[in-house]
Amino acid sequence: MEKIRIQKIIADSGFCSRRKAEALIQENRVKVNGHPALLGQKLDPLRDIILVDDQRIQPQTKKQHLYLMMNKPRGYLTAMSDDRGRRCVTELLPPELPVRVYPVGRLDLNSEGLLLFTSDGGFANDLMHPSRQVTKTYRVTVRPDISDEQAARLSAGVYLDGRITAPANVLVKTKEPGRVVLEITIHEGRNRQIRRMCEEVGLEVARLKRIAVGPLRLGMLKPGAVRELDKDELRAIRAVISRPKG
Repeated sequence: MEKIRIQKIIADSGFCSRRKAEALIQENRVKVNGHPALLGQKLDPLRDIILVDDQRIQPQTKKQHLYLMMNKPRGYLTAMSDDRGRRCVTELLPPELPVRVYPVGRLDLNSEGLLLFTSDGGFANDLMHPSRQVTKTYRVTVRPDISDEQAARLSAGVYLDGRITAPANVLVKTKEPGRVVLEITIHEGRNRQIRRMCEEVGLEVARLKRIAVGPLRLGMLKPGAVRELDKDELRAIRAVISRPKG
C-alpha cells in the first residue's frame, strides 16, 4: 500500500482536522509505533500504529463520511470538550452517529448560527484554508446606530492585530431606535473577526448569527437542531472549495 503523510491519516480518520493534527504532532502528542511522530512522516495506515495522547487512531475505512449542519445556540463552546465544564456543541449532536465528526471552524460562545461538522478531514481542511476564500455571512445586531462612515470603514477594512481586514460586504437590513441589523459577508476567518471589526468602528454587537457559509444557508433550522447536508448542498460547497486557488 502507498504510504500516506501522518497528518492526513489522522484527519481522514475523523479524529480532527489536518491543521489540528499538524499542531498535535508539533506538540509531541503523537506517537508512531511507540516513537515520537514527525510532521510529514509517511506511513502505512494499515500496519503502523498511531497514538494521539495514547488513544489509537483508526485508519479511514470505506464507511461513508458525514456532513452535518447545526444551528448553534448561544452559550455553547465550539469544542469537543471543555476542562472548565462549559457546554460544548458536541452535546447537541445525535448520540449514535455512525462515524465521529468534529466542527469545521468555530463560532464564539455567545455567537449562534450555521456550524458545520464532518468526519472528512480533507473536506474540512479545504473549507477552512484561507486560499479558498469561502464566504461567511452574518446577521449582526448592533447598537445604537450606524453612520455612513462606520459602514464604509467596515466595508473597506479595519486594522486588527496590525493588519487590515479584507474588504467586506455590508448591508443595512433594518433600522430601529437604538438598534440596527446588518448583514456582513467576509471571506477571512480571524479570531472573533466580526465582533472586533464592529468594536473597532465604535459599534456594540448585541447579537451575532452566521446565516451562510458559501452556498450553504441556515434557513429555518431550529436552534440546537442538526441535519445532514443534502446532495445538492454538498455538490455546491464542493464546487466552491475545488476552484483553482488565487
